[in-house]
Amino acid sequence: MSRIGIIGAGTIGGILARKLGSVGHEVRIANSKDPSTLEDFDAPGVTPKWAAEAVDGVDIAILSLPQAAISNLSEEVLGALSDVPIVVDTGNYYPARDGRISALDDGTTDSAWVAENLGRPVFKAFNNIGGMSLLTKGTESGADNRVALSVAGSNGSAKQTVLTLIDEVGFDPVDGGSLDDSWRQQPGTPAYCADLSAEELRGAIDGASESETPKYHANRDQQDPVGGTEYMHRLIRHGQMID
Repeated sequence: MSRIGIIGAGTIGGILARKLGSVGHEVRIANSKDPSTLEDFDAPGVTPKWAAEAVDGVDIAILSLPQAAISNLSEEVLGALSDVPIVVDTGNYYPARDGRISALDDGTTDSAWVAENLGRPVFKAFNNIGGMSLLTKGTESGADNRVALSVAGSNGSAKQTVLTLIDEVGFDPVDGGSLDDSWRQQPGTPAYCADLSAEELRGAIDGASESETPKYHANRDQQDPVGGTEYMHRLIRHGQMID
């Protein structure tokens, strides 16, 4: 089992902390405040920490933050992240929430921009599933109609580790290609939050077309990145998870 540090205790980060802790990983979780504000995270295997402490010396770091928050990470956090073997970015760019970021508007993929800001490689995963689906739709490996999630990033053992995490929390893992390919699972694309099977997700990723980018962005801009957040937080706080 791995030591996993999660920065971001919102919907996706909070659900992942509980799920990963429940399967035996040693999970630390942090937000932008004092760890005492995370006292509701009393789930097995989950320990609240300050952000830099959460990722110091871990095997895997997961950043579950609004896009704009990446550029505000402290030097202490960035220093700790530089030594982590595997960093996963679950975030998505929503201009209505994050403000306009010119590099992303000009075609840099969301997670490539994160990697540039961190000064290190990352994997994109857990970004293309809604909170309720992550909370409730995980099933055992081999189950019929199992929902799939994709991982984009460099090939190798680190990517396989992230693919294994997806399987452990109840979803079929799909290789989404390189980080440059990660636009294929960004908001507004056919692969985004559609709760597809592995075969369907591979088809959606392969079938995405760069010529359709304006359409994907229009779809993204019609979506609400924070809708239902408080309801999800209540479910997380009360431990109402269906595994």
